[in-house]
Amino acid sequence: MAWEIVPQKDTTTLVEAVASAWKDWIHFGAGTGRRRSVALGGGRVFGRFLETAARLLAPERAGLDELDFFWGDERCVPPDSDDSNFRLGRERFLQPLGISAQQIHRLRGEAMPEEAARAAEVVLRVATGTRAGQIPELDLVFLGLGEDGHVASLFPEAPAEVTDSTAVFLPVIGPKPPPQRLTLSYPMLARAREVWVIASGAGKVDALRESLRDGGTTPLARVLRERAQTRIYTDIQS
Repeated sequence: MAWEIVPQKDTTTLVEAVASAWKDWIHFGAGTGRRRSVALGGGRVFGRFLETAARLLAPERAGLDELDFFWGDERCVPPDSDDSNFRLGRERFLQPLGISAQQIHRLRGEAMPEEAARAAEVVLRVATGTRAGQIPELDLVFLGLGEDGHVASLFPEAPAEVTDSTAVFLPVIGPKPPPQRLTLSYPMLARAREVWVIASGAGKVDALRESLRDGGTTPLARVLRERAQTRIYTDIQS
């Protein structure tokens, strides 16, 4: 278990730093002939990050056409809902950069949750060339941090069918509306090549501190324990 903290003085510098690092990540992998998979997130700060990333990437598209876009979690709502993480990604990043529809693999929040989770797994396995029985490997997963320490839609005190699940995507019930959601599982986050956490806001200070503590009990703490390396961008002054 190890993590890298990348501190920033405020939210503006935070989103600029993450967007600049992502631009470098995209351009560095351009032209290798290998497609890479990215799982996007949601929320107010993530929306600001996407807008900033779109602005930085617009002048030079190298590597963008070699990416496949997924989502780490989604509310069970239609894709045009204000609560949809897909809508956020589409409006703030995908449409402004003219990303091809063939590169976009949204979680179908309007479908029955179990059916949507199974369908998303099939799409991800095909995109990553992963056989049945193996855990797909996403190249980069973006995670936010909730005030309760949740990441994606993996919440504290979740039942065993969530915490012990080996599924790729799974339906969950969250504590805030809309409660029905789809999320990547803990094994998927452990398996990802890279995970970048964006932790922003004074209300998250206790959650971040608990997550970094030896024996921490938050969902993020579990993710950190199960990974060899995780990068945490934060404007939290602890």
